[in-house]
Amino acid sequence: MNKNIFLLVLFGSLNFHMLFAQHEPVLKHGNLSLRGVQLVDESGKSVELHGMSLFWSQWQPQFYNETTLLHLKNNWGIDIIRAAMGIEHGGYLENPLKEKERIFEVVDAAIKLNLYVIVDWHDHHAQDHTQEAMAFFDELSRKYGNFPNVIYEIYNEPLEVSWSNVIKPYHEKIISVIRENDPDNLIICGTPRWSQKLMEAANDPIHAKNIAYTLHFYAGTHGEELRSEARNAIALGLPVFVSEFGTTEADGDGRVYKEETLQWIQFMHEHQLSWCNWSVADKDEGSAALVPGTNADEVSLKSQLTESGKFVRKLLSQKNKE
Repeated sequence: MNKNIFLLVLFGSLNFHMLFAQHEPVLKHGNLSLRGVQLVDESGKSVELHGMSLFWSQWQPQFYNETTLLHLKNNWGIDIIRAAMGIEHGGYLENPLKEKERIFEVVDAAIKLNLYVIVDWHDHHAQDHTQEAMAFFDELSRKYGNFPNVIYEIYNEPLEVSWSNVIKPYHEKIISVIRENDPDNLIICGTPRWSQKLMEAANDPIHAKNIAYTLHFYAGTHGEELRSEARNAIALGLPVFVSEFGTTEADGDGRVYKEETLQWIQFMHEHQLSWCNWSVADKDEGSAALVPGTNADEVSLKSQLTESGKFVRKLLSQKNKE
């Protein structure tokens, strides 16, 4: 086929452009584990996963489905999707069956599409909901613990509470429950002050297998000071996973800080850190990837992407060419 005709066919599709039709992350990498601070695949090769985070499940459920994931895989080139199950504010605590159904639909779709999936207990007060978290992760790990796709994020963003006296004991309880059913899959543990005080965890780490620690940042608010925190923690042997970052300020709104985001992208690549961008949402705010009114069938349409969505999609595209 003539090259120009091929390109017209490739980019002229009314539905998916299928830019990443051969992109099969889980088939390529299999089971993930940690070798020191580095995430590696089942062959022992270092791996960086790049993807997107869904928004709070109770507020943006229209994207918790296979259609969204198919677009994100084939058009954006994601390796990983993060399912942020809202706990408070009308989430899991009030509607556990509905929220579990949404999460399980995303996990089933990720398995079908050979994507990695983070199941995120999206809570700021998880230590107050320990029994509920234990029950959920017991059920989740029983149901999906045999699939290499699944990664557990057991506490999204602790606030200003003690690592050693509050957060770490909570993590140890949830880890114990998961490991009864799933001895292998990666578990990501939240750190104090909105998952930023990595040094507290580095100085008092959890003694368990295949445990990473969460770093969250928003490029318009967090810069070199937080990178220094991460750099020092990694030097002490702390495995770090950036399960959420935004291109805006920390409130999720305002302008897109492209230059500052690129500084973070370079930092993450230098340290081979995996990341998910916040967020796949049509909320009217700067960090949302989609314009208001977008539905799951339109996630691939450039006309439906915000400035942040276009920017992050380009970042994902570039990462898949490296």
